[in-house]
Amino acid sequence: MTSAQRIWLSPTAYERLQQELTTLRELCANEPGGDSSDENLTAIKRARQSRIQQIHDLLINAVVGEDPPDDGVAEPGMVVSVRYDDTGETETFLLGVRGAEHGDIEVYSVQSPLGSAILGARPGEQRTYRLPSGAELSVTVLAAVPYGMHTAEANG
Repeated sequence: MTSAQRIWLSPTAYERLQQELTTLRELCANEPGGDSSDENLTAIKRARQSRIQQIHDLLINAVVGEDPPDDGVAEPGMVVSVRYDDTGETETFLLGVRGAEHGDIEVYSVQSPLGSAILGARPGEQRTYRLPSGAELSVTVLAAVPYGMHTAEANG
Protein backbone atom coordinates (compact mmCIF):
# COMPACT_ATOMS: atom_id res chain seq x y z
CA MET A 1 0.00 0.00 0.00
CA THR A 2 1.77 3.03 -1.18
CA SER A 3 -1.22 5.32 -1.70
CA ALA A 4 -2.49 7.77 0.88
CA GLN A 5 -6.06 6.52 0.50
CA ARG A 6 -7.93 6.76 3.80
CA ILE A 7 -8.87 3.35 5.21
CA TRP A 8 -11.92 2.84 7.39
CA LEU A 9 -11.34 0.72 10.52
CA SER A 10 -13.54 -0.03 13.50
CA PRO A 11 -12.01 0.85 16.90
CA THR A 12 -11.79 -2.88 17.70
CA ALA A 13 -9.94 -3.68 14.46
CA TYR A 14 -7.60 -0.73 15.04
CA GLU A 15 -6.76 -1.97 18.55
CA ARG A 16 -6.17 -5.54 17.29
CA LEU A 17 -3.79 -4.24 14.64
CA GLN A 18 -1.94 -2.12 17.23
CA GLN A 19 -1.52 -5.22 19.42
CA GLU A 20 -0.34 -7.35 16.50
CA LEU A 21 2.17 -4.67 15.51
CA THR A 22 3.54 -4.49 19.05
CA THR A 23 3.88 -8.28 19.22
CA LEU A 24 5.63 -8.51 15.84
CA ARG A 25 8.05 -5.72 16.74
CA GLU A 26 8.89 -7.48 20.02
CA LEU A 27 9.50 -10.74 18.16
CA CYS A 28 11.81 -8.99 15.69
CA ALA A 29 13.71 -7.25 18.48
CA ASN A 30 14.26 -10.56 20.31
CA GLU A 31 15.26 -12.64 17.28
CA PRO A 32 18.75 -14.05 17.32
CA GLY A 33 20.95 -12.24 14.80
CA GLY A 34 23.74 -13.46 12.66
CA ASP A 35 23.21 -16.79 10.90
CA SER A 36 21.65 -15.95 7.56
CA SER A 37 22.22 -19.49 6.25
CA ASP A 38 18.98 -20.73 7.87
CA GLU A 39 16.52 -20.19 5.01
CA ASN A 40 13.48 -20.91 7.19
CA LEU A 41 14.52 -18.31 9.76
CA THR A 42 15.22 -15.78 7.00
CA ALA A 43 11.78 -16.41 5.47
CA ILE A 44 10.09 -15.93 8.85
CA LYS A 45 11.95 -12.65 9.40
CA ARG A 46 10.93 -11.40 5.94
CA ALA A 47 7.30 -12.38 6.52
CA ARG A 48 7.24 -10.55 9.86
CA GLN A 49 8.82 -7.44 8.35
CA SER A 50 6.31 -7.52 5.50
CA ARG A 51 3.38 -7.82 7.91
CA ILE A 52 4.80 -4.99 10.07
CA GLN A 53 4.94 -2.76 6.99
CA GLN A 54 1.40 -3.77 5.97
CA ILE A 55 -0.01 -3.01 9.43
CA HIS A 56 1.94 0.26 9.62
CA ASP A 57 0.45 1.35 6.28
CA LEU A 58 -3.06 0.43 7.43
CA LEU A 59 -2.73 2.28 10.73
CA ILE A 60 -1.14 5.42 9.30
CA ASN A 61 -4.01 5.83 6.81
CA ALA A 62 -6.77 4.72 9.19
CA VAL A 63 -9.99 6.55 9.84
CA VAL A 64 -11.05 5.04 13.16
CA GLY A 65 -14.55 4.85 14.53
CA GLU A 66 -16.00 7.49 12.20
CA ASP A 67 -18.99 5.91 10.55
CA PRO A 68 -19.74 7.07 7.04
CA PRO A 69 -23.04 8.93 6.61
CA ASP A 70 -26.21 6.85 6.80
CA ASP A 71 -27.10 7.59 3.18
CA GLY A 72 -27.45 4.03 1.88
CA VAL A 73 -24.40 4.31 -0.38
CA ALA A 74 -22.06 1.29 -0.44
CA GLU A 75 -18.67 2.60 0.71
CA PRO A 76 -15.95 1.62 3.20
CA GLY A 77 -17.37 1.34 6.72
CA MET A 78 -20.80 0.25 5.51
CA VAL A 79 -22.39 -3.14 6.13
CA VAL A 80 -23.86 -4.07 2.77
CA SER A 81 -26.54 -6.65 1.94
CA VAL A 82 -26.69 -7.93 -1.61
CA ARG A 83 -28.79 -10.47 -3.50
CA TYR A 84 -27.08 -12.67 -6.06
CA ASP A 85 -29.44 -12.31 -8.99
CA ASP A 86 -28.86 -15.77 -10.49
CA THR A 87 -29.62 -17.70 -7.27
CA GLY A 88 -31.63 -15.27 -5.14
CA GLU A 89 -29.25 -15.90 -2.23
CA THR A 90 -28.36 -12.94 -0.04
CA GLU A 91 -25.14 -12.03 1.72
CA THR A 92 -24.30 -9.33 4.25
CA PHE A 93 -20.71 -8.14 4.70
CA LEU A 94 -18.60 -5.19 5.75
CA LEU A 95 -17.05 -3.16 2.98
CA GLY A 96 -13.69 -2.56 4.60
CA VAL A 97 -10.11 -3.69 4.49
CA ARG A 98 -8.82 -7.25 4.52
CA GLY A 99 -6.13 -7.96 7.09
CA ALA A 100 -8.03 -6.08 9.78
CA GLU A 101 -10.66 -8.56 10.83
CA HIS A 102 -13.94 -7.18 12.11
CA GLY A 103 -15.34 -9.81 14.46
CA ASP A 104 -17.69 -12.34 12.98
CA ILE A 105 -18.76 -10.43 9.87
CA GLU A 106 -17.22 -11.19 6.48
CA VAL A 107 -15.11 -8.35 5.06
CA TYR A 108 -14.75 -7.47 1.39
CA SER A 109 -12.28 -4.83 0.31
CA VAL A 110 -13.07 -2.20 -2.30
CA GLN A 111 -10.30 -3.81 -4.38
CA SER A 112 -12.14 -7.16 -4.52
CA PRO A 113 -14.25 -7.83 -7.62
CA LEU A 114 -17.52 -7.57 -5.66
CA GLY A 115 -16.37 -4.63 -3.55
CA SER A 116 -15.24 -2.58 -6.54
CA ALA A 117 -18.46 -3.39 -8.43
CA ILE A 118 -20.79 -2.19 -5.66
CA LEU A 119 -18.75 0.82 -4.55
CA GLY A 120 -21.07 3.83 -4.74
CA ALA A 121 -24.21 1.73 -5.33
CA ARG A 122 -27.50 2.47 -3.59
CA PRO A 123 -30.26 0.02 -2.59
CA GLY A 124 -32.03 -1.33 -5.64
CA GLU A 125 -29.05 -0.84 -7.97
CA GLN A 126 -27.79 -3.86 -9.87
CA ARG A 127 -24.09 -4.29 -10.54
CA THR A 128 -22.17 -6.92 -12.51
CA TYR A 129 -18.64 -8.08 -11.81
CA ARG A 130 -16.25 -10.64 -13.23
CA LEU A 131 -15.10 -13.63 -11.19
CA PRO A 132 -11.49 -14.86 -11.40
CA SER A 133 -12.83 -17.71 -13.58
CA GLY A 134 -14.02 -15.14 -16.12
CA ALA A 135 -17.71 -15.69 -15.45
CA GLU A 136 -19.87 -12.64 -14.77
CA LEU A 137 -22.14 -12.36 -11.75
CA SER A 138 -24.89 -9.83 -11.10
CA VAL A 139 -25.90 -8.60 -7.66
CA THR A 140 -28.52 -6.18 -6.46
CA VAL A 141 -27.69 -4.00 -3.46
CA LEU A 142 -30.46 -4.43 -0.87
CA ALA A 143 -29.15 -2.20 1.93
CA ALA A 144 -26.06 -0.36 3.15
CA VAL A 145 -25.86 0.86 6.76
CA PRO A 146 -22.94 2.27 8.75
CA TYR A 147 -20.99 -0.38 10.69
CA GLY A 148 -21.80 1.32 14.01
CA MET A 149 -25.54 1.14 13.32
CA HIS A 150 -25.27 -2.49 12.22
CA THR A 151 -23.42 -3.52 15.38
CA ALA A 152 -25.94 -1.63 17.55
CA GLU A 153 -28.81 -3.47 15.82
CA ALA A 154 -27.01 -6.82 16.12
CA ASN A 155 -26.44 -6.28 19.85
CA GLY A 156 -30.09 -5.42 20.29
